[in-house]
Amino acid sequence: MRLAGPLRAVVVVFLVGLTWLLASSILGGDGTSVVKMFFAGGEEETTPEPRPRRYKCGLSAPCPPKHLAFRLVSGAANVIGPKICLEDKILISSIKDNVGRGLNIALVNGVTGELLETKSFDMWAGDVSDLLKFLRPLHEGTLVFVASFDDPATKLNDEARHLFDELGSTAIKDLGFRDSWVFVGAKGIENKSPFEQRMKNSKSSNKYEGWPESLEMDGCVPLRAPLES
Repeated sequence: MRLAGPLRAVVVVFLVGLTWLLASSILGGDGTSVVKMFFAGGEEETTPEPRPRRYKCGLSAPCPPKHLAFRLVSGAANVIGPKICLEDKILISSIKDNVGRGLNIALVNGVTGELLETKSFDMWAGDVSDLLKFLRPLHEGTLVFVASFDDPATKLNDEARHLFDELGSTAIKDLGFRDSWVFVGAKGIENKSPFEQRMKNSKSSNKYEGWPESLEMDGCVPLRAPLES
């Protein structure tokens, strides 16, 4: 009778251990996992999926060496301003309070990637001569990032369109009243730029009343080799 208590305890421990080993074998895990499942009510812990990696300016993949990551967003109607991001730095945005109706432009050194200047030009009520004075003296290799807001084209004249054409634009010749436009060009570019989108203002397809939808474009712009002296 005195051995009944200790013997019963040994049997209980043996059965618990045997059950543990059997459960571990069946579930293909180790003993620790089984213990965790036991205290968790039998539910196996799930490993959270890793978050997708974020690259510069929100790109889905990194840019190759000697390339600049960029993202351009045109304005939405006349309410939400445009945005220009370069190498994970916001150059132009409503938050920075440096956007304006018309054409929002950032000039960047095409060799170093250094920001040179940002400026907006009102193409509805402004003076196109201000835009001409801005574009005429650009140095060879200067990168030009453009995002429209509201109306980018009413005040454009032939010379202004020609200057953008020389920067590599193909859409500039047809850019019209309240069109959405994003563009990356360069002074001295040999071919037409691959970085350009235009959405025509059309009553039948406009997303907003009187305006087409906003455009978003990203990519990797190659840096130029230093010019030989």
